[in-house]
Amino acid sequence: MSVDVAYPVFHTPDPALALHVARQLLSVGDQEYAQKYAHVCVDVELPRVQDVLHVLRSMPDAWFRKEGDDWESDPTGLNAGVHAPQLPTDAAFLSAHLPLWASMLDQPVGSVEDAFTAVASTYMAEIRWGFLGWPEVPEHGLYADYKHAEVSVLFNAATREMDEWSNGHTVLVHVRRRNGDGYEERHASWLAEQIGQTVIGPPQFC
Repeated sequence: MSVDVAYPVFHTPDPALALHVARQLLSVGDQEYAQKYAHVCVDVELPRVQDVLHVLRSMPDAWFRKEGDDWESDPTGLNAGVHAPQLPTDAAFLSAHLPLWASMLDQPVGSVEDAFTAVASTYMAEIRWGFLGWPEVPEHGLYADYKHAEVSVLFNAATREMDEWSNGHTVLVHVRRRNGDGYEERHASWLAEQIGQTVIGPPQFC
């Protein structure tokens, strides 16, 4: 089973600029393929009750969850995820389960990114676009890649696990992980170069 590796290619204190650069990377992909298959997912960590209520109002179709895998003995349903209209808004209930995460998965590209950035970029959050279709570049020895052709923006997060706060926002380009002989970084570097950027840090693995 293949996996991806992500390389940071841009960092900024401006969330709107991070989103803009990420969208530039989307244009490097196979546009015909992306129109058929590409999607976007968003995810944000909410540490306080007021944060949950704010995102609940702003993202009325989101799903809310807490981190955990004991679904069968979870009477709240939060381990599996609760749709926004069914989420209790009682402060005592919410505070007992913090932090909560709010997500929207497999949305059409362009449908949620601007609104999500406006709401979520003050927290640890992520936008991730998938199935973009990186082109073959024979003159550079680069193969086409569809399964792992992804771009993400990390808001205020040092890693893809979003377990460590970091000031600023980072754009990452994702490629197929191969044998670690440098191919992955060459691929990521070529993609970044197409929009005037370059790899600026070490790879991040799943």
